[in-house]
Amino acid sequence: MKTKILVVDNEDPIRKSLVKLIQHFSGDDVIIYEATGVQDGIQKIEDHKPEILFLDIEMGDGSGFDLLTAIEQHHFQLIFTTAHNQYAIQAFEFSALNYLMKPISPLALQKTLSKAVENIKHKSMSENIEILLAQMGKSNVKNGDQKIALKDANGTYFIKIKDIIYCQADGPYTKFYLVNNNPLIISKNLKEYELLLVNHNFLRCHHSFLVNTNLIAKFERSDGGVLIMEDGSQIPVSQRKKDQVVEYLER
Repeated sequence: MKTKILVVDNEDPIRKSLVKLIQHFSGDDVIIYEATGVQDGIQKIEDHKPEILFLDIEMGDGSGFDLLTAIEQHHFQLIFTTAHNQYAIQAFEFSALNYLMKPISPLALQKTLSKAVENIKHKSMSENIEILLAQMGKSNVKNGDQKIALKDANGTYFIKIKDIIYCQADGPYTKFYLVNNNPLIISKNLKEYELLLVNHNFLRCHHSFLVNTNLIAKFERSDGGVLIMEDGSQIPVSQRKKDQVVEYLER
């Protein structure tokens, strides 16, 4: 059975070029539909029920996020196509969703498309999309219930942000310590997660530690400074970060 793909982009040359690339890599194994904007995309999704959706962010009649908000069921693999939009890219990283930067690299497209085809039957992206929409302020998810998607070699974990006690650098990896759960080791460095979590009350107190300030029980100033977390963990505060930590906690 052929895989149904929908490409939504309001710029005709870019959309047509992407369609040609998909056809080049997929041959007769796909049926490709096109939509020129948000409303057209919503209609085409209803009509054709695509298994893979390539979605532009900024279009003439709204954004790709508006399209996702308007659809109740997200039964497709989602791949965003975007020009430079750092805020949106951080949201994609937060939700572990695939994206391609324009101009689209044929090699990146081939890799991402192959992964999407492989995931059609056994991986729903509904929760990833819900996390994305919450990040973009287009969801009714309460702050305390907001999640982050963390991927490791075994799969994707959807973790409530409030349940992350602290993160610890481990070379190119980050170790997440969680409330009532085993730690997770994720193959991204701590700096990347600092950028993603800084707006969720997380604070870098040391070059190796990022803490959830909502779960700090005590700050001990002795020995250069130590944060005592609610689970009893003791997190060092570096001399360089001490003034910043004190200022944050006293505000």
